[in-house]
Amino acid sequence: MKGIVIKSTGSWYNVKGEDGILYKCRIAGKIKLDDLKLTNPVAVGDEVTIELELENADDFRAIIRAISPRKNYVVRQSPRKKHQLHFLASNVDQVMIIITMREPNLKLGFIDRFLIMTEPYNIPAIIVFNKADLNTEADMTFYRELNEIYTRIGYKVVLSSSESKIGIEELKELLKGKTTLIAGQSGVGKSTLVNSIESKLSLKTEEISDFSGKGQHTTTFAEMHELSFGGSIIDTPGIKTLAFSHLEVKDISHNFKEFFVLSNKCKYANCTHRNEPACAVKQAITSGEISEIRYQNYLNLLEEVEDQNYWERHRDM
Repeated sequence: MKGIVIKSTGSWYNVKGEDGILYKCRIAGKIKLDDLKLTNPVAVGDEVTIELELENADDFRAIIRAISPRKNYVVRQSPRKKHQLHFLASNVDQVMIIITMREPNLKLGFIDRFLIMTEPYNIPAIIVFNKADLNTEADMTFYRELNEIYTRIGYKVVLSSSESKIGIEELKELLKGKTTLIAGQSGVGKSTLVNSIESKLSLKTEEISDFSGKGQHTTTFAEMHELSFGGSIIDTPGIKTLAFSHLEVKDISHNFKEFFVLSNKCKYANCTHRNEPACAVKQAITSGEISEIRYQNYLNLLEEVEDQNYWERHRDM
């Protein structure tokens, strides 16, 4: 029987069968994904084949025998095991990245770091600037600048507030009929925003820590929730950091999409858009066609990946 994985708790997976029954499942043997080293080989959103193992009045258990081919997936470097990858979700129609200008303060590089995970599959991304009710005039000025930067290169940008009900109806329309991965750093109000969009979910929320000014984790495992107006969301644990020890320089340069479009005009085919002569990307930065903010985030990622790769090559020497 076929089913969809709707929750991952590590060693067990909740699968909604095509018969509408919820099965608690374990994996049969080892399942690999493109030879990548994964902490969790099955993701929320996977279509799986299951075999019934136990059935009684309130307990349905099964074994996952196979995973159907995925149309896409989103993985990140494991926060605990840097040489392994962690599945966030698979088979998504779009992602919604939730950030804030304050409480917690905006980490400017987070947007581009997350987009590096979705661009390889051309997964559409919605960038949501949440907690708009807390924004100062200076925050709004900067928001408008960022809105223009990301809208110009093809991303949807939404300003939202659960408190003031800003952007809620717009987000409902964007979510309708889609499977959407929702992600953000801890404390950005992800669960509160989702509850405003779909009140029947009542996801657990947590206040910002007065001591640290940072958010607390409220979602422990990824979980899919159906929306009453059509579609579903995949709620994920709050992200503190994103690292990329599994990537190469070309992975960064190819997935800043406005850079990639111009790269065929660079003098050198392997141009990294730093110090090479006749670089079309650097010329576009000078002319204002490409954002300096995006370019600085790009340079930071390149440096980080090169440093990690260097230490990987030399750690056993």
